[in-house]
Parts: sequence; C-alpha cells; structure tokens
Amino acid sequence: MIQSMTGFGKHVVQLPNKKITVEIKSLNSKSIDLNARMPSSYREKELELRKLVANSLLRGKVDFNLYVELTGNETSTQVNEIAVKQYMGQLKSIADGDDLRLLEMALRFPDAMKTDKEDIDESEYEAIKEALKGALVEINEFRSEEGSVLEKDFLDRITSLKKLLEEVISIDPDRQATIRERLEKAVQDIKADVDANRFEQELIYYLEKYDITEEKVRLANHLDYFSKTLQSDDSNGKKLGFISQEIGREINTIGSKANFAPMQQIVVQMKDELEKIKEQMLNVL
Repeated sequence: MIQSMTGFGKHVVQLPNKKITVEIKSLNSKSIDLNARMPSSYREKELELRKLVANSLLRGKVDFNLYVELTGNETSTQVNEIAVKQYMGQLKSIADGDDLRLLEMALRFPDAMKTDKEDIDESEYEAIKEALKGALVEINEFRSEEGSVLEKDFLDRITSLKKLLEEVISIDPDRQATIRERLEKAVQDIKADVDANRFEQELIYYLEKYDITEEKVRLANHLDYFSKTLQSDDSNGKKLGFISQEIGREINTIGSKANFAPMQQIVVQMKDELEKIKEQMLNVL
C-alpha cells in the first residue's frame, strides 16, 4: 500500500516534574528535508533523534518539534544580574528612563537570562524517545490513511485510461481505413498514371508509419504494471513516477501517429487523466 508524504503526529509523555511533547509534521519533498526545533539543553541528543525520524519517514519536508514544560516548582533559569545591570547602565547613558522601563528593555537582550545546564538523565531521555516514537506512529498512520485515498484515486484514473485505450483499439480499424482512403484520393487528385504495385508498396509504407499496434500493447502493459505496483507491500512513489512517464510516452506517440480526429480527442482525455495522476504522484512516499 502506498503512503502519502503529508502527515501529522503528536504525542505527550508526563514525568513527575516535566511534560514532554513531540510534534511532527511532514509535506512532500524529493528527499528527507528535516527541520528540528528543541530546547538548547537537549541539542546533544539532536543527531540521534533526527536519525530516528529520518529512518521512519524516509522522505518529505519534515518539521520535528520537541517541547519540554516544567510542571514542578523548580526551575533552572535565572536572571543574569551582571548582564542586566550592564545593559541598564548602557541604556541610561543613552537616554533617560525610570529603572522599571530600563529593566524591561534589558531583559529582552541576549544573555539576560541564564540557564544552569543539566545533563539529561537516562529516564528523561527514554521518555523523550517514547514521545517521539508515539508521534511517529501517529504520523505514519496519518500517511497511510492519506495513501489509501490516493490509491483509490489512482485506480479510478488507471481504470479510466484502460477504457479510453479500449476506445482507441475499437476505432483503430476505422482510422486505418480513413488514412488509406485519404491517400488513394490524394493520388487520384493528382490525375497521373501510377504504377499499381508501386502505389501499393508506398501505401503499405505509410500505413506502417502510422501503425500504433506496439504503442497499444506497451500502454496496456504499463497500465497493468502501475496497478500491480500500487498493490505492493512497499510505498514506492519514485517507481510509480517512472511508470507514469512511460505511460505518457506511449500516449504521446499514439497522438502523434493518430492522424485521425476521433482518436486525437481520446488522446486528449488520456493526457488529462495522466496529468492528474502526476499531480497526485508528487505526494506519494
């Protein structure tokens, strides 16, 4: 079953004094494009966490957010008094202002707050990984649900293409007869003596030039292969994309060889269906 690259997952783990929340959002991308946001004190674990996300999601533009909220009384963040007083002194030398206003301004500057860095203990890190794994489960379920919708749409459009191909096959004899009649009339309009054998040879040459037997067979095979690939165990959007290109190549060749208005109209419908498949294909994992 195919998967979409669009998804969202969120998981929360409650510790005695902290609430850990992991949110993951993904959109379509040619490769894995991962943006991680987390408190600076947890950056030492970023590479390992990014690897867990990348191994699970494989492709997509992914936003990974880790939030840690203190729920206990203790806090590791304090006002950096030395820095704040220096900022206030510099501000006072520039412009007059009451101390409360200067304090508000100083607290907005870099290093106004300081955090005593603490090592992440093993139990807390395990809780973070638990939250991450829960969010990954949710986003993959979301992707699978979106993938099932895409799969149904693909199957409907492939069925439509097969029906249009049947129409092409059914009118092909009329097309060949029309082309033959058109060539014979062109010779008659020239009002010149033509060697019958030579004319028949040239006629066969032109009919072979406009023959679409191979294209019809290949197109039917590509459509069946596309449907078969949809049912495979792994989601492979790139492979489906390659098959779509081959389908388009055969449709274009049929259109260029058709030389018959009713068939060209069917080819236009085929191109429309294929274009919609290609648009949706951009979101398949």
